Amino acid sequence: MVRKFTLEYWIDDGWYVGRLKQVPGVFSQGESLEELEQNIRDAYRLMMEKEPAPQAGARTKELPIDV
Repeated sequence: MVRKFTLEYWIDDGWYVGRLKQVPGVFSQGESLEELEQNIRDAYRLMMEKEPAPQAGARTKELPIDV
């Protein structure tokens, strides 16, 4: 499945810096726009693989969601 996101980017001190607008916390940088695009994809994948730390007193329940 392919999902599409909006990459917001700017140039800071010669580096392309960007974030995914729809996914808070996914930022990256690159020496070129192409490198930024690859790095932001990697950052997104890593963020999706990482399991969040459990909240104190939190309970869990399996919840099926069609995507």
